[in-house]
Amino acid sequence: MFPSPAKIKNHAVLGRFLAASLALSACIASQSRAEDATFNVIDDRGVAVSVPAKPKRIASVSYFAADVALALGIKPVAATYMVEGRSPDFLGGHLDGVRQIGQRATPNLELLAEAKPDVTVAIRRYTEGNADQYQKIAPYLAYSLELFADSDRTIGQLATILGETKRGQELNAQFKADLAAFAEKAPKDKHPRFVVMWGGDTPWVFRSENMTAAILVALGAENIAGQNPTPSVPDNWGMEMSLETMLEEDPEVIFVYDYGPDRPHENNPIWQQLSAVKNGRVHYVGDHWVEAHGPIAREMVLREAAHLLYPDVFPAIDVKAEARKMIPASVN
Repeated sequence: MFPSPAKIKNHAVLGRFLAASLALSACIASQSRAEDATFNVIDDRGVAVSVPAKPKRIASVSYFAADVALALGIKPVAATYMVEGRSPDFLGGHLDGVRQIGQRATPNLELLAEAKPDVTVAIRRYTEGNADQYQKIAPYLAYSLELFADSDRTIGQLATILGETKRGQELNAQFKADLAAFAEKAPKDKHPRFVVMWGGDTPWVFRSENMTAAILVALGAENIAGQNPTPSVPDNWGMEMSLETMLEEDPEVIFVYDYGPDRPHENNPIWQQLSAVKNGRVHYVGDHWVEAHGPIAREMVLREAAHLLYPDVFPAIDVKAEARKMIPASVN
């Protein structure tokens, strides 16, 4: 539910909520569109954060804010990485030269402060414990970025903060249309069984509400991890699955988040018994699959997933080249 105006700290803020984009868990009340105005933004902690209207210096703890900013023609001033030294193709190389402030789960706050951001946008689960420290550096927004439902609303909110409400709505509408078009083209008589996982001695797999898994399901594939059996329980979007259990379900296609060369699951002899392994249909996928909520990432996952599920129907894509088409030429 929307918070009542009485719960918003700045009582001068007008109570105009952005219901279309933010109905699930966030809202913005706008004081003015003047350059020196501020917004009160309710982030996914339920905290009212005062941020400047149209901030120019965006720090991205995770790739989400960088993704949204680049799609809107703004280059971030700081960003974390997934794997050190690996630049994400889905952002078209535009993070090359941007200040790196550490791994997304353990960013260096001194480096963040040196970047002098106007606003810091972060994943909630990694940063909420240090909220006071982040807030001392710049207004800090924390988002829960796990479920398919998280994508449109957070893009809509951040686009509004950046002064691009209409463009945010257009990006959401375009993805909805693209997802429907790809789903319509997908074979109706094939429903390949899949799993999306982090590697490990006991893999962590993602249920169908998860962003990447939801895209695959929308394309007609069947997730062996299934839906969240207890939707009333928050954060129940994934689970451990032993390789023994995975073998019982025997997915035809496996998507593994590529977190580097350490792949202990491959050392288990059961791994070699899986049909996807035998048939060469294990795909180590890039950072956009891990952080798929931004407008560029989710489009790249959609196109790449369509090919990997149905290689005879959809062509392979060059992620970096396709991503660059979504980023305005003004970004340098």
